[in-house]
Amino acid sequence: MSTGTGTGTGSGRSTATWRNWAGNVTTRPAREVTPATVDELAGALREARADGLRAKPVGSGHSFTAAAATDGLLIRPGLLTGIRGIDRAAGTVTVEAGTPLKRLNTALAREGLSLTNMGDIMEQTVSGAVSTGTHGTGRDSASIAAQITGLELVTADGTVLTCSADQNADVFAAARVGLGALGVITAITFAVEPVFFLTAREEPMTFERVTSDFDALFTENEHFEFYWFPHTGNCNTKRNNRSLGPVAPPGRISAFVEDELLSNGLFQVVNSLGRAVPATIPGIAKISSKALSARTYTDIPYKVFTSPRRVRFMEMEYAVPREALVETLRELRAMVDRSRLRISFPVEVRTAPADDIALSSASGRESAYIAVHMYKGTPYQAYFAAAERIFTAHEGRPHWGKLHTRDAEYFAEVYPRFGEFTALRDRLDPDRVFGNEYLRRVLGD
Repeated sequence: MSTGTGTGTGSGRSTATWRNWAGNVTTRPAREVTPATVDELAGALREARADGLRAKPVGSGHSFTAAAATDGLLIRPGLLTGIRGIDRAAGTVTVEAGTPLKRLNTALAREGLSLTNMGDIMEQTVSGAVSTGTHGTGRDSASIAAQITGLELVTADGTVLTCSADQNADVFAAARVGLGALGVITAITFAVEPVFFLTAREEPMTFERVTSDFDALFTENEHFEFYWFPHTGNCNTKRNNRSLGPVAPPGRISAFVEDELLSNGLFQVVNSLGRAVPATIPGIAKISSKALSARTYTDIPYKVFTSPRRVRFMEMEYAVPREALVETLRELRAMVDRSRLRISFPVEVRTAPADDIALSSASGRESAYIAVHMYKGTPYQAYFAAAERIFTAHEGRPHWGKLHTRDAEYFAEVYPRFGEFTALRDRLDPDRVFGNEYLRRVLGD
């Protein structure tokens, strides 16, 4: 979560330091604003521009990069929350951009509605999640941004743009994953559907079986993901598929043991031990990779897709072409096995279909995601650098909110529509009001 205190509505001098969730990014803005209306936000942007200040909106701080860092105007979305309206005939919901995903999911459930797909946590604001390309896993259903049918964007000069496939279509094509570079999103319209049931099947499986049978596991399941535990040949798989119900959640004891004790409490202890004594990690990995047992349960989507994540970490995630996943993952395992690295966090693997968003990591190609993690406070640079060399050799695209070292020159090669995005940025924000060091690196100047 982000820390620091806001200054209420309107602009004012800031004395607070803003930190991201992982604690690796800190910034002290000159001014903060917590607008209660779109007009207040537009006015604050015009004032900042007149004063020569750059401006950035921040969400919950769940990005590991400095995408939201600014020394100018920090925009907090805490008062721009809630559902603006539901159109049941169109199958859409319009929500204020500062609404946390957790609040959106529970509000939709009360209305008998649901997003089709979502990521595995729901602490982020909707605007922060879509702007960085947050995704879950799906054979047919894509990222959260790909479920957007319209959005409202305030540009650097205070202009309010309504964007969809039919209105300001060029902006819509880019701003769904806009990195905060094109303007400030103030509202998002999502496609939704009547709430449905998902049956989750979690099952341990060997690395060799998962990689050998990956195409079948992917094809046969609507949502397939797995975790490989480095230093072992063990994985834990999860298959989510629609069902007729009824609701059959994990028992209270099972849920506590699996989701709280093993996945959070004991995992925290294990990682703390591994950080203090790295030599213990391979042995611990062999034990912990066998601790989670097979289970099956059924519930509404957000209760199946998402789970609590209380152990803090650093993360890098790359999207590679789906057909390159198995080769890439085997290279990653071989690298770990021949190295002196000690890795206590599992590697997460998910998939997404191709979409039509300019800077989506799945833009124009079916993708598989490989996420590597290190426990907070543990040196991660050597592991991430070695993993990144493997990912980039397969034309990998890094998640915009997770650690990477790529720059605009690289992105121009792996994103066919990169020039389309930067040209739009030149038009909407020629003075780089929304710029910062991270955007200078990844988008150029």
